[in-house]
Amino acid sequence: MHATSPITRRQSRRIHVGKVPVGGGAPISVQSMTNTDTLDVAATVAQIRQLETAGADIVRVSVPTMDAAEAFGRIKREVEVPLVADIHFDYRIALRVAELGVDCLRINPGNIGREDRVQAVVSAARDNGIPIRIGVNAGSLEKDLQKKYGEPTPAALVESAMRHIDHLERLDFPDFKVSVKASDVFMAVAAYRDLAGRIEQPLHLGITEAGGLRSGTVKSSIGLGMLLMDGIGDTIRVSLAADPVEEIKVGFDMLKSLRLRAKGINFVACPSCSRQNFDVIGTMNELEERLDDVLTPLDVSVIGCVVNGPGEAKESDIGLTGGSPANLVYIDGKPASKLRNDHLVDDLERMIRDKVREKEQAEQDVIARDA
Repeated sequence: MHATSPITRRQSRRIHVGKVPVGGGAPISVQSMTNTDTLDVAATVAQIRQLETAGADIVRVSVPTMDAAEAFGRIKREVEVPLVADIHFDYRIALRVAELGVDCLRINPGNIGREDRVQAVVSAARDNGIPIRIGVNAGSLEKDLQKKYGEPTPAALVESAMRHIDHLERLDFPDFKVSVKASDVFMAVAAYRDLAGRIEQPLHLGITEAGGLRSGTVKSSIGLGMLLMDGIGDTIRVSLAADPVEEIKVGFDMLKSLRLRAKGINFVACPSCSRQNFDVIGTMNELEERLDDVLTPLDVSVIGCVVNGPGEAKESDIGLTGGSPANLVYIDGKPASKLRNDHLVDDLERMIRDKVREKEQAEQDVIARDA
């Protein structure tokens, strides 16, 4: 509906997580994390493929043991999406997954022991072109910082992050991204704003342990929305106690609402009232479920009456306006046809899918002409 966003993004260094660019003006990537047992290769691969289908740009996998590292190697061979290995304490696991083709290491240099171990991990990352993610969390701050600050604070999060960053800077390794997550929105936002002015590296945004599907979506949208509006953030993960696929959906909806990323259908729909000429809520629920597989950007408005319907429809790729005895459909802002209620969802789905195919073909034609 609107091609550009008024948000001016923070300038950051670009790194690559596999084939996905992060930072440096690249599109904000959306990621999630598997919650299967990594040793169960089949289940983990199945979940990663579900996340790929939902549009995930990057997927993180926990690798707590050497056995899990070997399983990770088998998983990596069976999926296309870039994988991040989440590792704590044992530097040998990081070295092994580096050999097995990991696309990014999520590891805090300060918690893997002696300087020689940190250097070994950094050398493996450098030799294999693997970036590192420093992940600071309010729930696992170093004991001396807990004592110094008394409780998690934005300053404590940033001080912890800068300690880990110092390890990498001493080893002249600039290819990393950083997160400073907290479950408290104000704490996380303040920490990210502080850190954004201190380093040039990309920032991985998240409100950790945000909650269930509804409450976690609200909390994440508020916290991440504040940061994204500031232009802060290069990749995001919405942490929900829910199916990881929901994290991807919420992440893209968040970016679409701020015009920072276009993927899938952008629905505009009224909340419905007594003026509606069709069941708006039922229609929307069905359309969202049926069209969940569509990743091509498209603006679709579904308005129950003629008060706001024509205005919204004229700004949409496809717009439905309630009317009597039939509802009016606009295509590319112009009245196109009328639909009756008895087959409304079927007819509208068909029209939307036709429009998606038309748009995809037009894009392929442009690519072919430019080749």
